[in-house]
Amino acid sequence: MNILETILENNPDESFLKADGFDEAVIGLEEKSGRLIYSTTICLEILVKDEGMTTEEAIEYVAYNVVGAYMGEQTQRFCNDYKFEY
Repeated sequence: MNILETILENNPDESFLKADGFDEAVIGLEEKSGRLIYSTTICLEILVKDEGMTTEEAIEYVAYNVVGAYMGEQTQRFCNDYKFEY
């Protein structure tokens, strides 16, 4: 079971705004707002490994289409843990 599945199981009455294709990048839940927290590093790894993007393409895609996207009050949070090899 991944972290997202655990969060969903422990919060069956809540609905969460998710970033499509990045379920494995969920690293936690922001308690006060109920927003999912994603690892930017894992998002980049998913795009490079699973989608075949170059590192540069992945960085640009995540910056503009994932982290930079605003989806309203429940927009997900992203944490840059600086573990990605640039």
